Amino acid sequence: MDQWASMEFRPRNYSAEEESHSLPRVRAENDPLSTPCSSKEVDVVGQKEEIYDPLRGIDANSPASLKDLQYFDDNSVKVLSESSSVQLQEKEWSSFKKFLIQRFSVPKTVSVSAMSDVIVKIGKASERSSTNMHLEELEDPQKFAEEGVRMITQKEYVSRLHELKAEIAHSWQNDDRVTSLKLTIKVTRLMMDTSVLQFYPMLFALATDIMDMLGDMVFERIKCKAEVSEDGTRICYLPADFTSSDICSDAKETCNNWFYKIGSIQELLPRIYLELAILHCWRFLIVQPADCLKRLVTMIRGIADPLASAYCRLYMVHCSQKLPHCSVSVGYLIICINDMKVQLSRVMSARETSHGKLLENPALLIILIEPTIEYIMKSIFKDLNQRHIGDMLVDLELCKDKKELFGTIPCVSVILHHLLKELPVEVVQSNAAGIINLIECSNDTSFDQCLNYRLLGFKLCESRRQMEVTNVQAVVNRVIEVSTQYDCLEKYLTVVDAFVDIVLQYGMDNYLSIILEGVSERACIKGIAENELATLESIFIKLLTHFNNLEDAFSLSHFVEILDMMYGSSRSVIIVHILKIATRSGYLRDPTTIQFLIEICQALHDDIDFPNVKEDDLQQPARLISRFVQMVDYGAEMERQLTFLVECRGAFSGINELKETLVHKSNHLAIKAMKDSKNHLSFIKACIAFSEVTIPSISAPIRQLNLFLETAEVALLGGLISHSDGLLDSAITCLESLDLMNGSRVRADVDGILSTVRKVCSLFVMVPERGVTNIPKSIFFLINSLSWMAPRFRTRILCAVITLTATLSQKKLPYHANHGKVPGNELLFFEDQSYCEELKSLSKCVLQNLVDVVHQEPSQASRGVMALEACDCIMSSFKLNPEISTICSKLIETAKLCLSENDKYLQSTMELMNKYLPTTQRAVLPLTV
Repeated sequence: MDQWASMEFRPRNYSAEEESHSLPRVRAENDPLSTPCSSKEVDVVGQKEEIYDPLRGIDANSPASLKDLQYFDDNSVKVLSESSSVQLQEKEWSSFKKFLIQRFSVPKTVSVSAMSDVIVKIGKASERSSTNMHLEELEDPQKFAEEGVRMITQKEYVSRLHELKAEIAHSWQNDDRVTSLKLTIKVTRLMMDTSVLQFYPMLFALATDIMDMLGDMVFERIKCKAEVSEDGTRICYLPADFTSSDICSDAKETCNNWFYKIGSIQELLPRIYLELAILHCWRFLIVQPADCLKRLVTMIRGIADPLASAYCRLYMVHCSQKLPHCSVSVGYLIICINDMKVQLSRVMSARETSHGKLLENPALLIILIEPTIEYIMKSIFKDLNQRHIGDMLVDLELCKDKKELFGTIPCVSVILHHLLKELPVEVVQSNAAGIINLIECSNDTSFDQCLNYRLLGFKLCESRRQMEVTNVQAVVNRVIEVSTQYDCLEKYLTVVDAFVDIVLQYGMDNYLSIILEGVSERACIKGIAENELATLESIFIKLLTHFNNLEDAFSLSHFVEILDMMYGSSRSVIIVHILKIATRSGYLRDPTTIQFLIEICQALHDDIDFPNVKEDDLQQPARLISRFVQMVDYGAEMERQLTFLVECRGAFSGINELKETLVHKSNHLAIKAMKDSKNHLSFIKACIAFSEVTIPSISAPIRQLNLFLETAEVALLGGLISHSDGLLDSAITCLESLDLMNGSRVRADVDGILSTVRKVCSLFVMVPERGVTNIPKSIFFLINSLSWMAPRFRTRILCAVITLTATLSQKKLPYHANHGKVPGNELLFFEDQSYCEELKSLSKCVLQNLVDVVHQEPSQASRGVMALEACDCIMSSFKLNPEISTICSKLIETAKLCLSENDKYLQSTMELMNKYLPTTQRAVLPLTV
């Protein structure tokens, strides 16, 4: 330390330095933020060849461009071959089968009848009497009563079907096609057993997969016969759109044999299924294979079981898609729907089938049949021209002629639902009144009518074309009349939810009041069930989205009342939506609105399970509540604003982000009071005290540190020295407890911590020191005590401490608190030599530590930069006497060993040192490396 006894701080004239470093101001000729002039177009001379730019729009003036586009479109259609279309249909069918399996829960055990011996051979079955199993739709009840029913687990059943599929494929590969056909027939017989209703969709998906495999193998064999002779000679290559005239007699004979074999099956259902499996093979025999569909539709009428017949029709629709598209019409699909209407009507009237269980649970039966109706209806509308919809509705027996598409002819409700789902929006909009008539006269047990009204409402909302107001009022009026007949809140909400958008779009405020009053009445009587909350949430979101002003939404009759009765996540979603609207429209000043928002924020806060909530789930509510607090403004009533902050701190104690917002708002209030001409010293003290109490409750130490510093700045600006001293002491305490990992796996922001420490040092310039160097010493000792602090981080903090001591030694400080009203240390310790000596003593310790830390850095490049940073700090803080010059020279030598000769930072530092050195010493350090 004796070698630095003569060290002196460099005197600084901050005002002169600021003026010398300020850039000269020159008035700009043009506004730099104005729109720049458009770039000039440059024509390339002699360039005639047109370059195709795929991102350039089509030139409307160029006839060639339109011609090329037309050519491109035509070729695109041609490229989409029939094979790719079939692949797309197969993907859709595969997805539909997965949907069937997932939609219906399957029992763990499945009863197996005598016709299912192909399944029982592998499964471990157990005997049970028929009376205990409640047998359903057995082909021979007496026989099964004698033999009993065997049980097999659902897993074993599925496993056996997969084994059967493998056996069929293996037999086919070994040219044992008879065995493949026999096993497939046994699989199709499984479709006759509907004793376990819920299992039937899964059975259908698995069994038809096997049938499709057989059908494809048969098709490929016949196709191979048509293309290659028995001696291996290639006859031809069949095109994708081949016809029966392209097929040789040998292939046709083989094809006929397959149809003869299938036609000899005694049971009707297996015979139909297998002919459907090879339906596309009719292409080898006849010109119009789709003509067979009408015959098959008629055959399916012979299946008495409504469930089996419905799924058989479904499979027929799937298989018909393998035929040439141009040859298939929707006529057979319409016949299927009409036949299903007859069967469903008989099921609902309990006149169908003699098997008891189907009649015991007709609702379940209709639910199982519904996917088949949906698939067939989609197939009808898939390629249907809108001009032919009238003919289709007439064929479906929904109207007498095309002049009046929807009349009073009833329809099975479940079929009507899927018809409405597929109808074009324009058709629904033009015939809304007739559709309501149809819904009203189609009231049966197959489907809940409220869902049909709901679907009608959604369809009308999809329309982009405005309806006539009188027509809309007529439709809405009839729907409201229907909905008022529902005493159940769930059904009432189901209907009105779909029409709220229409009511809002056409400004029907009277109907909106009726809807909310109906919700309130039913909710007050029986409360709101959990399954009703989602629909109610949907209605409220639509209302909030429609009204630009929250006050308009709050003024709606029963709005607040219904919201108070809601609970759970649905209420939280609505509150979040309200807060989003409230905080994006500017400051909140209306006391009534503020009070209501406080209450719903409190409800949102109370719904949060803080011990178990994930941090990501907490972010949005916390951010919105904090934003709400930020946007509340009581104007000149600052005491009321502070009271509001106190209330929020008590009400939302679990949200750290909000506590930070409260401190920021409190400090802002204090600054606002300082700017007021009136004397608000006691109010400013109250704001500072509020922040002092709030900050320690925040969990993150780094956030506490920053808030303590912010509040200390406010206290200094208000001249509250004692408050600022305490806040800075608290900041140092936070710094001492700071951990780089901060108790988590996420590494803290080291640069942010460094910036905060530098800010602490800059604040101490303004604080009148009672102990002169107490705070700088605290920082210095703190640096040495923190084990996680890296040398590079430590170096920069030590440089900040040296800069602080050098600044405090100046006769005039660069800045003061409260515009100079608070005296600085240059006045408190004016001409006090002990003050300067104490600063020098601390600087010596810090300087020695700084030099040692630089050499502790393991990275060579970083060590060189650190040496230059330390050298710059020392030169700007101390006079370059021989002792200090020696230190700087050694640091520059360290940098030379670590950095390149051409490093600009190194060269500029050397030039700066030569500038600061006295003239007699400048020869000591060369300008070049």
